[in-house]
Amino acid sequence: MKIEKDTVVSLNYELVDLGDNALIEKSAQPMSYLHGGYDGIFPTVEEALHGKGVGDTVAVRMEPEDAFGEYDHELVRVEPRHLFPKDIEVGAQLEGGAEGDDDEDYMLFTVLEVTDKDVTVDGNHPLAGKLLQFNATVTEVRMATSDELEHGHVHGPNGHAH
Repeated sequence: MKIEKDTVVSLNYELVDLGDNALIEKSAQPMSYLHGGYDGIFPTVEEALHGKGVGDTVAVRMEPEDAFGEYDHELVRVEPRHLFPKDIEVGAQLEGGAEGDDDEDYMLFTVLEVTDKDVTVDGNHPLAGKLLQFNATVTEVRMATSDELEHGHVHGPNGHAH
């Protein structure tokens, strides 16, 4: 079976930072996604996989705009220390609203620096601005179930679980 719209695709993959040729992530188990514009995988990877079958491989070079976006220096903020827990540490991740945003659109911030007066946080994804390569081998292709299509994502072997 070939990968086409409304198929469930399982693959082993690795993600490499091409800037320093470092392996970022490698799947221990195959990951699965619903193919055909359901936002389960990067669109450039989905496009490269279309028409492939079990055993086929792809190597997709992704510019920042194809993956986690350009690095936005405006998402780095320095906040007063008293707004944070006493035990806050560099590397901690916190949810917060974007500056001037009254909605409940929260983003993830990573703590970059902690001083007695301030805490510097970064709202960029850790891989923002990076040139990446997504390497994958297709391990399974099957037709999606009607429930998967209705919900827009893959269900596990025991059905719907969210």
